[in-house]
Amino acid sequence: MKGRISRIGSYAISSSIRDHQQQPCITCTTFNILAPIYKRLSNEDQNFRESDCRTYWFGRNQRILDWLLYERSSIICLQEFWVGNEELVDMYEKRLSDAGYVNFKLARTNNRGDETDEVIIIGLLTAVHKDYFRVVNYRDLLFNDFGDRVAQLLHVELIDPFSQCRNGDLRQEILIVNTHLLFPHDSSLSLVRLHQVYKILQHVESYQKEHNLKPIPIILCGDWNGSKRGHVYKFLRSQGFVSSYDTAHQYTDADAHKWVSHRNHRGNICGVDFIWLLNPNKYRKLLKASWSEAVFGMFKCLLRRASLTETDAFAFLKADNDGNYITYSGFCEALEQASQCCVILQLNLTGHKHGLADEETKDLWVQADIDGNGVVDYKEFQQRIWKTTWSDQRNDLNDEDEDGFVKSSLEQTIGFSVKNAVLFPPEVEKGRWPENYSLSDHARLTVMTHPYRKNISTEEGCMVHAMGCSNSSSDSSWESLRFHEIVLCSMNHAVYVLPYRTAPILLLGRVAQRTIFKMITDFNPCKLHFLFIALGASERR
Repeated sequence: MKGRISRIGSYAISSSIRDHQQQPCITCTTFNILAPIYKRLSNEDQNFRESDCRTYWFGRNQRILDWLLYERSSIICLQEFWVGNEELVDMYEKRLSDAGYVNFKLARTNNRGDETDEVIIIGLLTAVHKDYFRVVNYRDLLFNDFGDRVAQLLHVELIDPFSQCRNGDLRQEILIVNTHLLFPHDSSLSLVRLHQVYKILQHVESYQKEHNLKPIPIILCGDWNGSKRGHVYKFLRSQGFVSSYDTAHQYTDADAHKWVSHRNHRGNICGVDFIWLLNPNKYRKLLKASWSEAVFGMFKCLLRRASLTETDAFAFLKADNDGNYITYSGFCEALEQASQCCVILQLNLTGHKHGLADEETKDLWVQADIDGNGVVDYKEFQQRIWKTTWSDQRNDLNDEDEDGFVKSSLEQTIGFSVKNAVLFPPEVEKGRWPENYSLSDHARLTVMTHPYRKNISTEEGCMVHAMGCSNSSSDSSWESLRFHEIVLCSMNHAVYVLPYRTAPILLLGRVAQRTIFKMITDFNPCKLHFLFIALGASERR
């Protein structure tokens, strides 16, 4: 179901499910339900909030539940859930439980809302339907040092009616994450929001390693408080995630204006609510590499706002160094000059409680120092800092392709194909906010997906795949092999492209062997069991 989305009345998902009764589907809903402490009831008295009037918040949340139970999504992820109000919590838990859901709630770590000194505990609620899932595990993800926000991680296994998808040892597990990122009140919080999503992916990665999980789909739901033009969106894209709504409607980055999902307290409308999907073996970059690229991208944007040219930016990072290169001490000194440069002050890279830690600054330096010689020359500055590679990220609309994967012995897991996605109220799908909508200040997003079988590599350890480009000799000794691309398949079978991809053709001698060995051991220090595969001919010196 591509292109035109069928509708019955103002809502499409119910009809879509009926249209696909012969094929099992999973639906997921994310909805920021607007905490009563934030909902103003009077334009004259801004302090008069819905939390002061039980009749109002009770009735509105009953209507929210009516809609949720009518849709009966397999997965429900709610944000701004009033965890501190027992009556409201009991109402949600009873009605959802009676409808067959397993519920998990989590309060923010500061135990209050963002904009009041009154103790109004809000947080998240995630519910999964017992007809579709068995809960394997649940984790609270707490970001005490990152805006007091939180996330929920659920590890679930699909059950009937998905028996027709089963085939021997076919794994039918999913990781589900629900979160609500910090609102970007000013540009100094951009790094905080990026930190928050980085921590989420670090937790997910750690959980996968801890439980020795092979690739399974990951669904990230929530209010991301950032649009398709933001750094968080680009960061997630670099990790292989796709926006389910944009996939269903075949939207590209140029279509960001076509839909909205939120009218904020400033009266601005924007699209901030997403259901992200990562299928097994999806192309992805190293997490640290994506993080460094994102920070450099933010840094570059702010430098450009200050009308600094490429040459000016290089000179700024050089600090007092007379050579035509940047040293690590000069790099750190430039970042620490926040109080002397309004551009850096806005970003708060360092010298701030939510700024970069020393280890993170070192990681940035390692990414910038491509050849590892201890300095960053002008060419490295251009490649890693000034000319960030966001544009190189592929905009995949078809999640079922397996291009770029290393093929070896195979086993099956599931992937998810996005079939439909709907925002409600329907006006927001055309970039408009209806004045008569009072259920929340956010739209509700529901996505329908179909599971399908997916082959994955089962090689143990790390695999390096060298794409040969010479054609003279059949001798394939490592000293004589020429190549231009290296692909690394990690312990959890995610596929990464190493920096040599954009480098000139390289002769693989002993120095190169040691370099690659160090890259592998740095990447995966837990086990040095790996396999080299060379494709293509080689040539003698």
